[in-house]
Amino acid sequence: MEQLTDAATIARALTAAHLYYVQDRTMEAIAQELGTSRSTVSRLLTSARATGIVDIRIRSPFAAPQRLEERLAERFGVAAQVVPVPDDASEVDRLQRVAIAAGHALLELLHDDMTVGVAWGSTTDAVSRHLVPKAVRGTTFVQLNGSGNTHTTGLLYASEILSRFAAAYGGSAQQFPVPAFFDDPRTREAMWRERSTRRILDMQADMDLVLFSTGSAGSRVPSHVYSGGYLESAELEQLADEGVVGDIATVFFRADGSSDGITLNDRATGPSLDLLRRVPRRLCIVSGVSKLASLRGALAAQTATDLVLDEATARALLE
Repeated sequence: MEQLTDAATIARALTAAHLYYVQDRTMEAIAQELGTSRSTVSRLLTSARATGIVDIRIRSPFAAPQRLEERLAERFGVAAQVVPVPDDASEVDRLQRVAIAAGHALLELLHDDMTVGVAWGSTTDAVSRHLVPKAVRGTTFVQLNGSGNTHTTGLLYASEILSRFAAAYGGSAQQFPVPAFFDDPRTREAMWRERSTRRILDMQADMDLVLFSTGSAGSRVPSHVYSGGYLESAELEQLADEGVVGDIATVFFRADGSSDGITLNDRATGPSLDLLRRVPRRLCIVSGVSKLASLRGALAAQTATDLVLDEATARALLE
């Protein structure tokens, strides 16, 4: 009975939304047509927006964010969504606003029978808490890189992020139970030959969409790979010596987008940048100008087709 009630409510919300937004009917007229009260119609419209039945967008030829989006598309060849955020907003508030926008952006990118790669981290964790539910059939969310280190397996942290995606879209979650970095490149080579590991790697090779942010040692909202005990001080120094500006799913790159010859990449468990570039849609989500160098490097590496970022970071990127 509960399921029937939910379905009936969704149907009424859809009808109310169509009457209000498409047919331009007043709430009083809709209430009369549906045989209900004006307050109920208001709740139905609120529900339609909250569940993604209605997706409201503001497009003004005079809006600064839209001009920035057009310039980003011209400069970097990405479909950008610029999120208006006051310059004096806190980094936490900035991240939340960008995460909410990314949650709505996913509605257009997610479809049935997709394999979606998800990188764990501070940004994707925030996005996972602001997803707009959408029913998609046969969708699998696969962890992009291992999460263990010498202090923790990291499975709970990564699993919670994946589980939120799977729950929001009615899909399944596939974890990658390996360390973030192996101690020895030969260990990774041996592990990659195991059938249980190959199953996840094969999924990653067949991804339709990948969701990630760029990691940065200098980010004001600490990137989890740099703050979670994954890297020793000697490793951080080595990355600096090799000109590294950031990473995607624990795979490091330089300002020009190159990743060859970076020692730690031989031990990393994330997908290579070459593999990422073969994924049809690649959504990069970045909040804060402190990630500017890593974002520039990621764009130089052509790792993103879609980009969600705050207005200040967009302006700095274009400057």
